[in-house]
Amino acid sequence: MGFQKVMTLQGMLFLLIMMGVFAKRKKILPDNANGVLTDFLINIILPCNIINSFRAELQIDVLINFIKIFLLAFGIQFFAIGLNFFLYKNQPVERQKVLRYATVISNAGFMGMAVVEGVFGMEGAMYASISLISQRALLWSAGLAYFTKADTKKELFKKILTHPCLVSVYIGLIIMIFQIPLPEFLGRTIRSVGNTTTPVSMILIGLILGEIKEFKNFLTKTVMFYTTMRLLILPLIVFLVGTFFGFDKILIGVQVLITGMPAASTTAILAGKYNGDVEFATKCILVSSALSMVSIPIWCLFLKI
Repeated sequence: MGFQKVMTLQGMLFLLIMMGVFAKRKKILPDNANGVLTDFLINIILPCNIINSFRAELQIDVLINFIKIFLLAFGIQFFAIGLNFFLYKNQPVERQKVLRYATVISNAGFMGMAVVEGVFGMEGAMYASISLISQRALLWSAGLAYFTKADTKKELFKKILTHPCLVSVYIGLIIMIFQIPLPEFLGRTIRSVGNTTTPVSMILIGLILGEIKEFKNFLTKTVMFYTTMRLLILPLIVFLVGTFFGFDKILIGVQVLITGMPAASTTAILAGKYNGDVEFATKCILVSSALSMVSIPIWCLFLKI
């Protein structure tokens, strides 16, 4: 993808986010729109997008790449967990919860899928869905544990294994491995719904940002340090490791973009529920989301996509 196409993609994403901000500020959507859209995105749209991405011819190279990106994704996630043991010790406990969670869990769940699909197409979306297995697993374990005690192991595994996006990966793998043809009406429906991933996810981010009324004093040293870790340092480590092991460029590119996503919107939600610093969490989300509009094109140019 050339520089012009990358900038076109970023311009589109920016305008979609601004639509969400506008809709929130003008009260076009009800107050509960964020939760409704989030549930619809996670339970309907993303699963359709994932299943559609697996509707391709099975190749042994693809299965090998699944294993590679799966291991690369888990590796960077556990590296981030390791960093959390000493990276934010000088911060108040309320902020430590936010920073540790946001370092491990990013907004890749829906923003990452949208960006990767825009850059790499459906092949990239397929690899991204495998990559995100690690983050979705850690969301219910290590991620949630930063704010509260983890659930019982039985409940934990149930949440992980029955997550709609993971179930769609199972379905997609079955379709690909056994080359199961879908009826045309079903295939078109899945593809059409999945194609709404980008607009819905970006508008949802805009709705979240539209709730912020005060933008002063956002660029603090701590917020900028976290944002640098999230958008630059962690994806750089992925690039170096992937290059060292000789991974395919598309695998490195997908995982770099997935890793370089901003703080997850759930950071502020959990901070409010479990006595974290909500204002600080909001700053991390806003600043990292805004600067990701700059860092993503830079990574695309660096990767020579």
